[in-house]
Amino acid sequence: MKKNEKKEESKISKKNIIIVILVVVITLLALASIITIYNNKNSDALKFKEEYESLNGTTREKDGKTIRSITIPKNNPMVYSDADKIVDMINNKETFVVYFGFNDCPWCRSVITTLIDVTNDEGLDKIYYVDVKEIRGMKSVAEDGSIKTDIKGTKGYYKLLEKLDGLLSDYTLMDKDGNQVLAGEKRIYAPNVVAIVNGKAEKLESGISDKQTDGYMKLTEEIKKETYDKFKCLIKCVTESNKSCSPKSGC
Repeated sequence: MKKNEKKEESKISKKNIIIVILVVVITLLALASIITIYNNKNSDALKFKEEYESLNGTTREKDGKTIRSITIPKNNPMVYSDADKIVDMINNKETFVVYFGFNDCPWCRSVITTLIDVTNDEGLDKIYYVDVKEIRGMKSVAEDGSIKTDIKGTKGYYKLLEKLDGLLSDYTLMDKDGNQVLAGEKRIYAPNVVAIVNGKAEKLESGISDKQTDGYMKLTEEIKKETYDKFKCLIKCVTESNKSCSPKSGC
Protein backbone atom coordinates (compact mmCIF):
# COMPACT_ATOMS: atom_id res chain seq x y z
CA MET A 1 0.00 0.00 0.00
CA LYS A 2 1.26 3.41 -0.90
CA LYS A 3 2.24 5.88 1.78
CA ASN A 4 -0.34 8.47 0.65
CA GLU A 5 -3.12 5.88 0.78
CA LYS A 6 -2.17 4.94 4.35
CA LYS A 7 -2.31 8.59 5.38
CA GLU A 8 -5.72 8.98 3.76
CA GLU A 9 -7.07 5.90 5.54
CA SER A 10 -5.69 7.22 8.83
CA LYS A 11 -7.48 10.54 8.29
CA ILE A 12 -10.77 8.76 7.53
CA SER A 13 -10.38 6.56 10.60
CA LYS A 14 -9.75 9.57 12.86
CA LYS A 15 -12.72 11.37 11.33
CA ASN A 16 -14.96 8.38 11.99
CA ILE A 17 -13.78 8.18 15.60
CA ILE A 18 -14.55 11.87 16.10
CA ILE A 19 -18.04 11.40 14.63
CA VAL A 20 -18.68 8.43 16.91
CA ILE A 21 -17.50 10.40 19.94
CA LEU A 22 -19.75 13.33 19.00
CA VAL A 23 -22.77 11.03 18.59
CA VAL A 24 -22.09 9.43 21.98
CA VAL A 25 -21.69 12.83 23.69
CA ILE A 26 -24.90 14.18 22.12
CA THR A 27 -26.79 11.02 23.12
CA LEU A 28 -25.53 11.22 26.69
CA LEU A 29 -26.47 14.91 26.94
CA ALA A 30 -29.95 14.14 25.61
CA LEU A 31 -30.37 11.31 28.12
CA ALA A 32 -29.14 13.54 30.95
CA SER A 33 -31.66 16.19 29.93
CA ILE A 34 -34.52 13.66 29.86
CA ILE A 35 -33.52 12.26 33.25
CA THR A 36 -33.32 15.77 34.73
CA ILE A 37 -36.78 16.68 33.44
CA TYR A 38 -38.20 13.39 34.75
CA ASN A 39 -36.59 13.83 38.16
CA ASN A 40 -37.78 17.43 38.46
CA LYS A 41 -41.34 16.46 37.54
CA ASN A 42 -41.25 13.49 39.89
CA SER A 43 -39.83 15.69 42.66
CA ASP A 44 -42.66 18.22 42.20
CA ALA A 45 -45.25 15.44 42.26
CA LEU A 46 -43.93 14.08 45.56
CA LYS A 47 -43.62 17.58 47.02
CA PHE A 48 -47.24 18.30 46.14
CA LYS A 49 -48.38 14.98 47.62
CA GLU A 50 -46.52 15.64 50.87
CA GLU A 51 -47.67 19.26 51.07
CA TYR A 52 -51.35 18.40 50.82
CA GLU A 53 -51.38 15.11 52.72
CA SER A 54 -49.39 16.58 55.62
CA LEU A 55 -52.52 18.47 56.71
CA ASN A 56 -54.82 15.44 56.74
CA GLY A 57 -56.97 15.44 59.86
CA THR A 58 -55.31 18.50 61.40
CA THR A 59 -57.13 21.59 62.65
CA ARG A 60 -57.32 24.62 60.39
CA GLU A 61 -56.15 27.68 62.30
CA LYS A 62 -58.45 30.08 60.46
CA ASP A 63 -61.76 28.46 61.47
CA GLY A 64 -60.88 25.67 63.93
CA LYS A 65 -62.36 22.97 61.70
CA THR A 66 -60.85 19.59 60.86
CA ILE A 67 -59.09 19.61 57.51
CA ARG A 68 -60.34 17.07 54.97
CA SER A 69 -58.11 14.00 54.56
CA ILE A 70 -57.17 13.31 50.95
CA THR A 71 -54.83 10.96 49.12
CA ILE A 72 -52.73 12.42 46.32
CA PRO A 73 -51.32 9.86 43.86
CA LYS A 74 -47.56 9.70 43.39
CA ASN A 75 -47.97 10.14 39.64
CA ASN A 76 -49.85 13.42 39.94
CA PRO A 77 -49.23 16.01 37.19
CA MET A 78 -48.49 19.01 39.42
CA VAL A 79 -45.50 21.19 38.51
CA TYR A 80 -44.64 24.04 40.87
CA SER A 81 -44.57 27.49 39.31
CA ASP A 82 -45.00 31.15 40.24
CA ALA A 83 -46.82 34.23 38.98
CA ASP A 84 -43.91 35.57 36.91
CA LYS A 85 -43.35 32.25 35.12
CA ILE A 86 -47.03 31.94 34.27
CA VAL A 87 -47.04 35.50 32.87
CA ASP A 88 -43.96 34.65 30.77
CA MET A 89 -45.66 31.50 29.43
CA ILE A 90 -48.72 33.54 28.47
CA ASN A 91 -46.52 36.12 26.74
CA ASN A 92 -44.80 33.27 24.87
CA LYS A 93 -48.21 32.14 23.51
CA GLU A 94 -48.00 28.75 25.23
CA THR A 95 -50.91 26.35 25.83
CA PHE A 96 -51.29 24.92 29.33
CA VAL A 97 -53.44 24.58 32.46
CA VAL A 98 -52.66 26.36 35.73
CA TYR A 99 -54.17 25.61 39.13
CA PHE A 100 -54.34 28.42 41.70
CA GLY A 101 -54.93 27.15 45.23
CA PHE A 102 -53.30 26.43 48.58
CA ASN A 103 -53.04 23.38 50.78
CA ASP A 104 -55.38 24.28 53.66
CA CYS A 105 -58.13 25.72 51.43
CA PRO A 106 -61.20 23.53 52.16
CA TRP A 107 -62.70 24.09 48.71
CA CYS A 108 -59.38 23.20 47.03
CA ARG A 109 -59.21 19.97 48.98
CA SER A 110 -62.75 19.17 47.84
CA VAL A 111 -61.79 19.13 44.16
CA ILE A 112 -58.05 18.54 43.83
CA THR A 113 -58.08 14.73 43.63
CA THR A 114 -60.77 14.87 40.95
CA LEU A 115 -58.74 17.42 38.99
CA ILE A 116 -55.79 15.03 39.07
CA ASP A 117 -57.99 12.09 37.98
CA VAL A 118 -59.37 14.04 35.01
CA THR A 119 -55.91 15.23 33.99
CA ASN A 120 -54.56 11.68 33.97
CA ASP A 121 -57.65 10.33 32.18
CA GLU A 122 -57.39 12.97 29.46
CA GLY A 123 -53.66 12.43 28.92
CA LEU A 124 -52.48 15.87 30.00
CA ASP A 125 -49.03 15.37 31.49
CA LYS A 126 -48.75 18.49 33.62
CA ILE A 127 -50.67 21.18 35.45
CA TYR A 128 -48.79 24.19 36.73
CA TYR A 129 -49.43 24.93 40.40
CA VAL A 130 -49.27 28.41 41.89
CA ASP A 131 -49.85 28.85 45.62
CA VAL A 132 -52.15 31.85 45.36
CA LYS A 133 -52.11 32.42 49.11
CA GLU A 134 -48.45 33.39 48.86
CA ILE A 135 -48.88 36.03 46.16
CA ARG A 136 -52.24 37.78 46.44
CA GLY A 137 -53.02 40.75 48.64
CA MET A 138 -55.74 41.23 51.23
CA LYS A 139 -58.11 44.16 51.55
CA SER A 140 -60.80 45.04 54.10
CA VAL A 141 -63.43 47.69 54.77
CA ALA A 142 -62.41 50.33 57.31
CA GLU A 143 -64.77 51.78 59.93
CA ASP A 144 -65.45 54.80 57.72
CA GLY A 145 -66.40 52.55 54.79
CA SER A 146 -63.21 53.07 52.81
CA ILE A 147 -61.22 50.19 51.34
CA LYS A 148 -57.85 49.57 52.99
CA THR A 149 -55.01 47.31 51.95
CA ASP A 150 -53.96 44.93 54.73
CA ILE A 151 -51.47 42.92 52.67
CA LYS A 152 -50.09 44.02 49.33
CA GLY A 153 -49.97 41.43 46.57
CA THR A 154 -46.81 40.72 44.61
CA LYS A 155 -46.04 42.46 41.32
CA GLY A 156 -46.46 39.11 39.58
CA TYR A 157 -49.94 38.72 41.05
CA TYR A 158 -51.11 42.04 39.62
CA LYS A 159 -49.64 41.11 36.24
CA LEU A 160 -51.73 37.94 36.39
CA LEU A 161 -54.84 39.97 37.16
CA GLU A 162 -54.26 41.85 33.91
CA LYS A 163 -53.66 38.69 31.88
CA LEU A 164 -56.70 36.85 33.28
CA ASP A 165 -58.98 39.87 33.64
CA GLY A 166 -61.71 38.66 31.30
CA LEU A 167 -62.25 35.45 33.31
CA LEU A 168 -61.88 36.66 36.89
CA SER A 169 -64.60 37.65 39.34
CA ASP A 170 -64.69 40.91 41.28
CA TYR A 171 -62.99 41.02 44.66
CA THR A 172 -65.84 41.47 47.15
CA LEU A 173 -65.55 42.40 50.82
CA MET A 174 -67.96 42.60 53.75
CA ASP A 175 -68.50 45.79 55.73
CA LYS A 176 -69.36 45.92 59.45
CA ASP A 177 -73.07 45.57 58.67
CA GLY A 178 -72.58 42.46 56.59
CA ASN A 179 -73.05 44.20 53.24
CA GLN A 180 -70.97 43.29 50.21
CA VAL A 181 -68.54 45.95 49.01
CA LEU A 182 -66.49 45.89 45.82
CA ALA A 183 -62.74 46.21 46.38
CA GLY A 184 -62.16 47.84 43.01
CA GLU A 185 -60.15 45.00 41.45
CA LYS A 186 -60.52 41.43 40.25
CA ARG A 187 -59.52 38.43 42.36
CA ILE A 188 -57.88 35.03 41.81
CA TYR A 189 -59.88 32.88 44.18
CA ALA A 190 -59.04 29.37 45.30
CA PRO A 191 -59.52 27.03 43.65
CA ASN A 192 -59.26 28.65 40.23
CA VAL A 193 -58.14 26.41 37.37
CA VAL A 194 -57.43 28.24 34.12
CA ALA A 195 -56.99 26.95 30.57
CA ILE A 196 -54.52 29.02 28.54
CA VAL A 197 -54.58 28.38 24.79
CA ASN A 198 -51.89 29.98 22.62
CA GLY A 199 -51.33 32.61 25.27
CA LYS A 200 -55.01 33.47 25.70
CA ALA A 201 -56.96 32.80 28.89
CA GLU A 202 -59.87 30.82 27.48
CA LYS A 203 -61.63 29.18 30.40
CA LEU A 204 -61.72 29.33 34.21
CA GLU A 205 -63.25 26.68 36.44
CA SER A 206 -63.39 26.19 40.20
CA GLY A 207 -64.69 22.64 39.81
CA ILE A 208 -67.02 23.17 42.77
CA SER A 209 -70.36 21.44 42.35
CA ASP A 210 -73.51 23.54 42.55
CA LYS A 211 -74.69 21.05 45.15
CA GLN A 212 -71.72 21.66 47.46
CA THR A 213 -72.58 24.41 49.94
CA ASP A 214 -69.73 23.90 52.41
CA GLY A 215 -66.04 23.24 51.85
CA TYR A 216 -66.08 20.65 54.62
CA MET A 217 -69.21 18.71 53.70
CA LYS A 218 -69.16 15.06 52.68
CA LEU A 219 -68.75 14.63 48.94
CA THR A 220 -71.42 12.47 47.34
CA GLU A 221 -70.87 10.59 44.08
CA GLU A 222 -73.17 13.08 42.40
CA ILE A 223 -71.01 15.98 43.58
CA LYS A 224 -67.83 14.23 42.47
CA LYS A 225 -69.28 13.53 39.03
CA GLU A 226 -70.27 17.16 38.54
CA THR A 227 -66.77 18.26 39.55
CA TYR A 228 -65.28 15.69 37.15
CA ASP A 229 -67.40 16.93 34.24
CA LYS A 230 -66.53 20.57 34.92
CA PHE A 231 -62.81 19.84 34.89
CA LYS A 232 -63.07 17.51 31.89
CA CYS A 233 -64.52 20.33 29.85
CA LEU A 234 -61.68 22.64 30.87
CA ILE A 235 -58.93 20.08 30.21
CA LYS A 236 -60.35 19.32 26.77
CA CYS A 237 -60.16 23.04 26.04
CA VAL A 238 -56.38 22.55 26.06
CA THR A 239 -55.97 18.99 24.75
CA GLU A 240 -58.32 19.56 21.81
CA SER A 241 -56.67 22.82 20.75
CA ASN A 242 -59.41 25.22 21.79
CA LYS A 243 -62.35 23.30 20.25
CA SER A 244 -63.95 22.64 23.63
CA CYS A 245 -63.64 26.28 24.70
CA SER A 246 -66.55 27.16 22.47
CA PRO A 247 -70.04 27.46 23.99
CA LYS A 248 -71.16 25.10 21.20
CA SER A 249 -68.94 22.34 22.58
CA GLY A 250 -71.69 21.24 24.94
CA CYS A 251 -69.57 21.55 28.06
